[in-house]
Amino acid sequence: MSNEEEKLEQTEAVETQEETVEETASEEVAEEAHEEFEDAAREKGERKQRSRRKKIETTEEKPVSEWQERVVQIRRVTKVVKGGKKLSFRAVVIVGNQKGQVGVGCAKASEVIVAIQKAIADGRKNLINVPIFKTTIPHPITGESGAGAVMLRPAAQGTGIIAGGAVRSVLELAGIENILSKSLGSKSPLNAANATLDALQKLAPFTDVAKKRGLTMAELLN
Repeated sequence: MSNEEEKLEQTEAVETQEETVEETASEEVAEEAHEEFEDAAREKGERKQRSRRKKIETTEEKPVSEWQERVVQIRRVTKVVKGGKKLSFRAVVIVGNQKGQVGVGCAKASEVIVAIQKAIADGRKNLINVPIFKTTIPHPITGESGAGAVMLRPAAQGTGIIAGGAVRSVLELAGIENILSKSLGSKSPLNAANATLDALQKLAPFTDVAKKRGLTMAELLN
């Protein structure tokens, strides 16, 4: 065998060794990449499980509030100031727990969300207690606010709430189920809500009337 043939065989052997080394190195790199990918996927799954557990815990821990808010009106109002006009939003919100407590809030702000939040806070400050007698009111009453007036009448079981607009929202959140109403005068939602609140505030429970007259409840109700 000549020297040239030996050199060719040596070069071929070196090339085959290099190819095998490259193949093993590529296999090792692929295995490492696969392991890294599996680790990343495992960590991602664990993170998702932790976030789900946290969501479940937070939803379970949060107490459900008995108070309900209902937006009656949102208006854009302007105020003339030095140098032009200042635009803002006015929100009228009814707040109640459907258990005899209700309030009306009105507030202004440069943004709608802020105005609603301020109106809710104002409504909770001005809560009144409503005397409810067998899912209706004890006696007929009329409330006034500005140029608006609302007339309320007791109703029999199954009548429902015969009212609309802001008057209906106030009566529903107060917890009254059967009542007749008629809005008189101004059609403004704020006037109607305040007139309804005025009427509910004037209601006198049967127990107070019986004490004033020196009668028992059975005698008063005949």
